[in-house]
Amino acid sequence: MNQLVRFQPGRDDAPARQRRLGTARSGPFGVLDIGSSKVVCLIARIEGDGVPRALGFGWQKSRGVKAGSIVDMDAAEASIRAAVASAEQMADQLLTGAITGLSCGQPESRVHNILSPIGGRAVTEADLRAILAEGVRRTAADGRESVHAFPLGFQVDATGGVEDPRGMVCDTLSARLHVVDAATHALSNLGHTLHRCELEADELVSAPFAAGLSTLVEDEMQMGAVVIEMGAGTTSLAAFAEGRLSHTAQLPVGGWQVTNDLARVLSTPIAHAERVKTMNGSVLESGEDRGELLSIPQVGEEDDQIARVPREMIVRIIRPRLEETFELLRDRLESSGLPAELRRRVVLTGGASQLIGVRELAGRILGREVTVRLGRPRTVRGLPETAAGPGFAGAVGLLAWAAGEGRPLLDLAPAAPARDGWASRVMRWVRERM
Repeated sequence: MNQLVRFQPGRDDAPARQRRLGTARSGPFGVLDIGSSKVVCLIARIEGDGVPRALGFGWQKSRGVKAGSIVDMDAAEASIRAAVASAEQMADQLLTGAITGLSCGQPESRVHNILSPIGGRAVTEADLRAILAEGVRRTAADGRESVHAFPLGFQVDATGGVEDPRGMVCDTLSARLHVVDAATHALSNLGHTLHRCELEADELVSAPFAAGLSTLVEDEMQMGAVVIEMGAGTTSLAAFAEGRLSHTAQLPVGGWQVTNDLARVLSTPIAHAERVKTMNGSVLESGEDRGELLSIPQVGEEDDQIARVPREMIVRIIRPRLEETFELLRDRLESSGLPAELRRRVVLTGGASQLIGVRELAGRILGREVTVRLGRPRTVRGLPETAAGPGFAGAVGLLAWAAGEGRPLLDLAPAAPARDGWASRVMRWVRERM
């Protein structure tokens, strides 16, 4: 995957993207965050100072989504429609498409090293697009679809560290290309579900990437930091350095597993297990926990059949699952090849990060040299306070992406305009066969 492969760049006829580097969306637009616990839709516009303002907001309990992927199209469609309708009514604006957060298809990072012969002439934008197209081709050969493609740097003959080689004369051009991809079939299912909701995915943005855009400060972006988004169905990470995304990974575990553990051990309904986690969830034991008893209704029993369990039991159920999660994250980070200094700064966000003691537990397992803080999304004009918590970091990050943040230095994507992207191709395929 990381070997240098020589190829002959061909002619690139793909139309240029409508939105160039750093250009914000014009007019009202929508963002859609489809998670395992909730579906969030925001309608916003970018104001004159480049800052988003929310015009409409809607969220619904997520159904038909498990571990970030759609498992029941009917149920997922109902949740998405309800969230979008609420936002549309508030904003008095009808959506036909939305920037969509990606958590399905087991997103992964790949780094391709590509060598292109130039032959003693000046490098053109067509050469750079051909390099990008080669990276996308390699991804498709593995049955996966490219979601993001970020140049990490170029080498002109023997000169490395080149950010933009256009116009430079050389014999060979080498490029390191960071590609975030996902399983093609999972993306097709997402596109089909959005089509049923009469929507298109204007753009796809990796969920942890979006969370990082909304929670990291500028110094963390430049010096290097890892964002860990602890969602209901998945736990994902995104590493940033020098202002750009450098790595991402996802684990199929999240807050749902904690809820399920509580329901099974306590023999209580799922809904009450979720309430216990939210109201009393912690990974830290204290002397007071032993004397405090919690009322736990039992599955299948009458309403007056209540068990009394010490609060310390709740802690002992939750903590092993989160310890396992952070151990898996530690292993992923250690095998990622990321520099050790980058991995020393960790920001936790997502709904499950709000459990008491999670920050301390993460620091203990990830390493004593690691600094951990809790990240909350930035304040958004017009957005209610109920949407200001870590569970909304992904949706707020999609607004930041729409404002032009996080886009690569060179906007080289060889894609057609948004209305003819992968989702449109999927939808045309569906329509032709319906």
